[in-house]
Amino acid sequence: MATFLYKLGRTAFRRRRLVALLWVALLALAGVGAATAPAATSSSFSIPGTEAQRAFDLLEERFPGAGADGATARIVFKAPDGGSMNDAAPKAVVEETVAALKSGSDQIVSVTDPYTAQAVSRDGSTAYVSVAYKVNGMELTDETREALTQAGHAAQGKGLTVEVGGDALQTMPETGAGEIVGVVIAGIVLVITFGSLVAAGLPLLTAIIGVGIGVSTITALANVLDLGSTTSTLAMMIGLAVGIDYALFIVSRYRSELADGRTKEEAAGRATGTAGSAVVFAGLTVVIALVGLAVVNIPMLTKMGFAAAGTVVIAVLIALTLIPALLGFAGDKVIGRKQRKGTEEAAKAAKPNAGTRWARFVIRRPVFVLLAGVLGLGAIAIPAASLEMGLPDDGVKPVSATERRAYDLLSDGFGPGFNGPLLVVVDGDKAAAEKTVTTIKRLDGIAAVTPATPNKAGDAAMITVIPKDRPSSGATETLVHDIRDATGDDVLVTGATAMNIDFSQKMNDALVPYLALVVGLAFVLLTVVFRSILVPLKAALGFLLSVVAALGAVVAVFQWGWLGSLFGVEQTGPIMSMMPIFMVGVVFGLAMDYEVFLVTRMREAYVHGERPGEAIVTGFRHSARVVTAAAVIMIAVFSGFIGMSDQMIKMIGFGLAVAVLFDAFVVRMAIVPAVLALLGHKAWWLPKWLDRALPNVDVEGEGLAAQDATADRKPDLVKA
Repeated sequence: MATFLYKLGRTAFRRRRLVALLWVALLALAGVGAATAPAATSSSFSIPGTEAQRAFDLLEERFPGAGADGATARIVFKAPDGGSMNDAAPKAVVEETVAALKSGSDQIVSVTDPYTAQAVSRDGSTAYVSVAYKVNGMELTDETREALTQAGHAAQGKGLTVEVGGDALQTMPETGAGEIVGVVIAGIVLVITFGSLVAAGLPLLTAIIGVGIGVSTITALANVLDLGSTTSTLAMMIGLAVGIDYALFIVSRYRSELADGRTKEEAAGRATGTAGSAVVFAGLTVVIALVGLAVVNIPMLTKMGFAAAGTVVIAVLIALTLIPALLGFAGDKVIGRKQRKGTEEAAKAAKPNAGTRWARFVIRRPVFVLLAGVLGLGAIAIPAASLEMGLPDDGVKPVSATERRAYDLLSDGFGPGFNGPLLVVVDGDKAAAEKTVTTIKRLDGIAAVTPATPNKAGDAAMITVIPKDRPSSGATETLVHDIRDATGDDVLVTGATAMNIDFSQKMNDALVPYLALVVGLAFVLLTVVFRSILVPLKAALGFLLSVVAALGAVVAVFQWGWLGSLFGVEQTGPIMSMMPIFMVGVVFGLAMDYEVFLVTRMREAYVHGERPGEAIVTGFRHSARVVTAAAVIMIAVFSGFIGMSDQMIKMIGFGLAVAVLFDAFVVRMAIVPAVLALLGHKAWWLPKWLDRALPNVDVEGEGLAAQDATADRKPDLVKA
C-alpha cells in the first residue's frame, strides 16, 4: 500500500493544477446540487420492534388523520395571586387564545378548550390549552411556530402568567458559534504546531472543503434518500474533526521528510506513502464505527452513520490527493522561516523535544505510569456503575426557557405527571376498553385515567393515563412496565414518555453487540496494520477504559450534579440514552486515529532495526507533537458545545471533550508507551501461521526503504 500511495502522492504533486481543479469542481457540483434540491424535511422517527412504535402504527391505521405521532404544544395560564382562571376576565383571554390558535395554521389537528376538557387545576390557579399537530416537531413550518408563540405572547400582556411548552417548539440547535470557535482554536493550535501560517492553513482549508462536499451532497440527496434535516449534524462534526487530523499528519510528515533533505516531490510522495497509509487505516476504523450504528436498527441513526461515514471517506481521499497537490503550490512556505534557515533543526538536534523527554520518562518508570493511568481512570469511571439512561424532558432546560417555565407551572398546578401523559391504545371493542380502564386504575403511581375514546369503527380506543411522577423518573418507567404486564397483548402503551423508555431500552440492548462489532472489526484491522496481537488488544482495552471513564464523568456531572453549576447544569436527570453508543462511535474513531498515527511510527522504527525502547522514543519524537495538537483541537471543538443552553448538546459536548482528553493524554500518551515498554519485543509478536495468512499492507513503508539509496536528495529547500 505504501508504494501505491507514494506514487499517488507524487502524481498529485506533479499534476497539482488538475487535482485542485477536480476537487473545486466537485465542491461546486455538490453546492449547486444542494442549492437546487428541494428543502429537506425531517424523516419520520421510528423505533422498529418496540411496543410504542406498534401503538403509533395502530393509531395511524385506526384513527386516520389524528396525527398520532405529530407534535404537541401546551399553553399554560396561571392566574395572578388571589385570582382564579374561572373568573370572567381570564376565561375571555383563554377563549381568544383558543380561537387564535385554531385559525393560526393548517398543520393543526385539534385545539382543546380547558373549560370543556377539564384542564383547569382544582384550586383554579392554573389552566392549559393542548394543541395537536399533523406532523412532528421538526416538520412544523416557521409560520406555525410563530403562530403558537404569538398566541402565547398576546395572552401574556393581559394580567396572566403565560408560558408555552411541548415538542412543537423543538428546533435544530444552533451550533454555528461552537463550530466557529472550534475552527479558530484549531487555527491557533496549528500555527503554534507548525510555525507557519501556510502549513496551518492547509488542514483547515481541506477540512472545510471536505465537509462542504459531504454536507452539500447530503443536502442534495436528502429528499431522494429520505435523509432528513438532522442527518448532516454528525457528518459535519466528524468530517471537520478527521479532516483536520488527517491533513495535519500528512503535512507534518512532509515537513519531516523535507528536513531529512528530500526534494519536495519526493517528500510529498513519502509523506503520502507512510502517513497516508496510516490515514487510510485510521479512516477505516472510523467508517466501521459509524456504519456499525446500523446494529441499533433505528433508521435515523443508521442514516446518520452512513452519511458521516461518507464524509470520512471524502476526508481520506482529500488527504491523499488534494494535500500533496496543495503542498506543490505552497512551495517552501510550508516551512517556517527559522526552519528554512536551518536554525530550528540545529536546535532540535541539540535538545530533545518534549515528546522525547516524556517517552524516556515513561520507559524508565513504566509500572508507575501504568498504575497511575489505570487507577486514575478507574476511579473516574466508578459513577458509570450508576448510569441511568433516558431522554431529558423540558424539566432539564434552563429556567430562562419558556418550555421549562411551562413545565414547572404544570407540575405545580396539576402534578409532575401531567408533563408526560401516557397514551394507551386498545385493539378491541368498547367492553375491552372499559376493562382496560378498570385494570389500569388498580395500579400504583397513577394520578388520573381518562375514559376510553373509541374510533368511528368501534374496534379501537384511546385512553390517557397521567402518572404521579415526572416523565423521566424511575417511577414513571415502572408504571409503563406495570401497565404492559397487567394488560393483554391487545393493549399497547405509547406517547412521548413511553417512546423515550422504549428508545432507551433499545439503545441499551444494542450497546454490547455494537461494541463487539466495532471493537472486533477494528481489532482485525489493527492486527493487519501492526502485525501484532498484543498491540491491537491493548488499543481496544485502552479505548474501553477511556470511554467508561468519560461516562463516569458524565454521570457525576449531569446525573449526580457534581460541579453541575460550573457546567451550567440546572437540573439533574437521566443520561441521554444515545450517549453511550454515540460516544463509542465518535470517540472510538478518534482514539484509533491517535493510536494508528502514534504507534505506526513506533512500528516503523522497530521494523527498521531499532530496539523496542528506542522505537517508542522515536515514535514520540516524531508524532507526539501532532497527536497532542490534534487532541487539543478536538477538545476545543467539543468544549464549545458545553456553553449551549440545550441540555442534550451540552451533555454531548462535555462527554466527547472529556473522552478525547482521557484517551489522548492518559491512554495514548501514558498507558500505551508504558505497556509497550513492559512488553518489549513481545509487543510485536505474531504467530507465524497468522503472519503468513495476513495480507502485507506495508504501512511502515518497507517498500520505500529500498529506494533510499537512489532517492533524489538535495541539501537545500529550493522551490520545486
